[in-house]
Amino acid sequence: MPIPIPEALADGGELAKAKAASVRSLPRYLLLSAFAGAFVGVAVVLLISVSAPLVAAGHPMAKLIQGAVFGVALTLVVFAGAELFTGNAMTMLQGLVARAVRGRDLVAVLAASLFGNLVGSLAFAALVHGGGTLQAGAAPGKAAPGQALVASIVAAKDAASGTQLFWRAVLCNMLVCLALWMANRTKSDVAKLAVLWWALLAFIASGFEHSVANMTVFGLGMLQGSATWGELARNLLWTVPGNVVGGGILVGLGYAWIGRPSPKPRATDEPAFVLDATANGHHAPAAVHVGAPR
Repeated sequence: MPIPIPEALADGGELAKAKAASVRSLPRYLLLSAFAGAFVGVAVVLLISVSAPLVAAGHPMAKLIQGAVFGVALTLVVFAGAELFTGNAMTMLQGLVARAVRGRDLVAVLAASLFGNLVGSLAFAALVHGGGTLQAGAAPGKAAPGQALVASIVAAKDAASGTQLFWRAVLCNMLVCLALWMANRTKSDVAKLAVLWWALLAFIASGFEHSVANMTVFGLGMLQGSATWGELARNLLWTVPGNVVGGGILVGLGYAWIGRPSPKPRATDEPAFVLDATANGHHAPAAVHVGAPR
């Protein structure tokens, strides 16, 4: 059974406090954040590698396969231990509501994790490009299926309007933080793996926008010449705020409000009259007791 929501919120407050403390050791925290960017990058490259031939063949199961393999991203982040910006949006806002952290702690954690995620994502993309992983299977005079899929993904993201990117990012991190929230509410590792997998399948197969995953996608695109820094910057300009709204506000603050203690009912202070019989048969108030029970 899931642990109660108030208990999960209390654990989240302690986690936010730990993150605020760890960011003070900035080099170590940035490395943990870089790991998270690389771990999400592993899922991106796996998605491209296994689905590129299916996409090239127009297979209708391509998106489902992409979603089915992407769960490795949060599995690595949660079980290996890393600092992911999108998950921190929920944790730190819940910690702020619980007064476990201050506003400057929230800003420091989100800024450091976002920067570290970017560094790790681009570094991982450079390693993949250097190894020629996505260049395999290229026909003479044509791009390899992996390269072609990267180019088409980047083009589709850049063709979307800013508001479309924002709302897709809201929906994406709503699912990602729901996955983390559900994982926090269970003590079973098997259950954690299951909820992480299902939620990520939903966001990938639906085509939503994850800012950190996009860092690797655009990084790969820039290295192969199908994307630019400006396109990455534009994407992050819309997807980062969207991810904060979806994960931090909708899920984080939503459950923080649901799980807050209910106000205790106040006793009503109403006068009660004690009637006494007089010798002539009439009843008259003999005493007034304020706050007497009804």
